[in-house]
Amino acid sequence: MASNAAVPFWRAAGMTYITYSNICANLVRNCLKEPYKTEALTREKVHFSIATWNDGKAEKPVLRSDTPED
Repeated sequence: MASNAAVPFWRAAGMTYITYSNICANLVRNCLKEPYKTEALTREKVHFSIATWNDGKAEKPVLRSDTPED
C-alpha cells in the first residue's frame, strides 16, 4: 500500500510537475538583478505542439504556447 505522506506537495496541491516547475522558474527569474533579469525573461517563452491520438493514429498537432495572449 502506498502512503499519502509520500505524495509530493505539488501533487497534493492539485498541480502537475510542469506547472510547479514553471512557478519556481518564474520566481527565480523575478529575483534576478538587471541585466540578467531581462535576459532570462526573453528566454522564458516556450512553444510546443500537442497531438491527440485516436485509433492508433495521430491527429493534426495543435501549436501551443505557455505565455499568456496579449
